[in-house]
Amino acid sequence: MARSDPRRSLGAAGEETVAAWYRARGYDIVDRNWRCREGELDLVVARSGVVVFCEVKTRRTLRFGAPFEAVTAAKQRRLRGLAARWLAEHPHPRCSVRFDVASVYARDGEDRRVEVLELAF
Repeated sequence: MARSDPRRSLGAAGEETVAAWYRARGYDIVDRNWRCREGELDLVVARSGVVVFCEVKTRRTLRFGAPFEAVTAAKQRRLRGLAARWLAEHPHPRCSVRFDVASVYARDGEDRRVEVLELAF
């Protein structure tokens, strides 16, 4: 019997929470956990001609810093490249592109708190 990875479960729960946040604001979930050799995009959402690539960071504590801080300049470059590849494979004519970072605090026994930094980079 395979054991579940608590970090993977925490991340998946955070991504689902953020997907619900976007849906509640009228966005369509276009893709989730899209992967290629260079990496992964957590969420791709769209609304009114805007395609949003959202990096989701979920934490139980702030011991290692705020989740937003984990999206370094190197990570931003990688996400831009992944977004370009995704767009090449999924054309969206005349769309604008935006990069968001979502931070989810998921302390045991508490409701998850979501903060989305739109136009993060």
